[in-house]
Amino acid sequence: MAKLKGNAVIGQSGGPTCVINRSLVAAVEELKKAHQITGIYGARHGVEGILAEDFIDLGRQSNAALARLENTPAAALGSSRMKPKPDDCARIFNVFRRYDVRYFFYIGGGDSAQTANIINELARSEDYEFRTFHIPKTIDNDLLGSDHTPGYGSAARFVASAFLGDDLDNRSLKGIKIDVVMGRHAGFLTAASVLGKLDEDAGPHLVYCPERTFSFDQFIADVEGVYRRLGRCVVAVSEGVATGPKDEDVVVREAGEVMLADGVRTELPKDAHGHPQLSGTGILADYLVYRVRKALTPTHGKLRLRGDTFGYLQRSFPGVVSEVDAKEATEVGRLAAKFALTSDVDGSVIIKRKPGARYAVEITYLPLSKVALGERQMPASFINKAGNNVTQKFIDYAKPLIGTLPKAGLAQSKLIRKR
Repeated sequence: MAKLKGNAVIGQSGGPTCVINRSLVAAVEELKKAHQITGIYGARHGVEGILAEDFIDLGRQSNAALARLENTPAAALGSSRMKPKPDDCARIFNVFRRYDVRYFFYIGGGDSAQTANIINELARSEDYEFRTFHIPKTIDNDLLGSDHTPGYGSAARFVASAFLGDDLDNRSLKGIKIDVVMGRHAGFLTAASVLGKLDEDAGPHLVYCPERTFSFDQFIADVEGVYRRLGRCVVAVSEGVATGPKDEDVVVREAGEVMLADGVRTELPKDAHGHPQLSGTGILADYLVYRVRKALTPTHGKLRLRGDTFGYLQRSFPGVVSEVDAKEATEVGRLAAKFALTSDVDGSVIIKRKPGARYAVEITYLPLSKVALGERQMPASFINKAGNNVTQKFIDYAKPLIGTLPKAGLAQSKLIRKR
């Protein structure tokens, strides 16, 4: 069978990461080797760029420019949160026809897989020979079918490093510190907060993920228990706690009511996919601090209480790139192009971990429809029975993905006899 000849379009979508451009560059370099590829176009801001016919010529980028791009965090082509409607997809398909686009690569998370699948199905219905590959990317680590997702390892490294420092800060000036970490429905990133712990008394002392129902009463009791024991407490909370199917948006609603001066409920803005904006508002951390202070002050007196929202810093922070994450982001980009060029297939690239004590993976693909079906959450075995921390199983799973953290130590606690 003759090889499919035509132009290729690559787009980026969803939240940026430290390693997303490694996938982009690897795909471009693989496509540049193929004689059947007549042009490589980068869609600026994902499907929005396709609709606007806003393309850049990636095929003419110099090797030096691509090398610089490879080490640059965030989405070099510009990203998009747009969820294309059926008529948008029809327009996208018409653009592809006019530009003789026969290969489409979309780098992103689950929503991006859905978009790629819709466009691919439309091409099939029109009997237009076409190859579509979704290249995985998400710091949430919630794509179906994969052991883990490029972008997660580096973001998890950031979170682990941040909590390592935050715990040392909290040892210096004791108090209660509540940190809110990204993760709407999956707690993988929040769970990574434990990966830099120096000893048994190190924070975070409590970890709350959205996979478990969140109870304010239990939360306050947990915090007080740690505070009584250590005189301090560091807490990691997922931005999505209590926003799952069992307790829809209760924290967001209550936080909105309490933090507004006039007491009127506020609605958080939503993106095109219907997701409420949880990151970057600070409202959840402030609210949890408020609740703890209100509950514990009568018993413990004046407390040093602080709250932080890690927000968007987790996604594209230079200097925290995991070597494993970087390598695998390159491989998924390269293999997406290779799969599309060598076989009459469409799909979403996935990473499968090989069994055994030594870390090793296999990179393959699944049909687009299987990855676009929804999102995955942390296995129950990764969270302790009390629902306020993670297990050794999670630590064993995540440690190979983040690499070696900065070295830190604690002063020896040998006291000098009082005179």
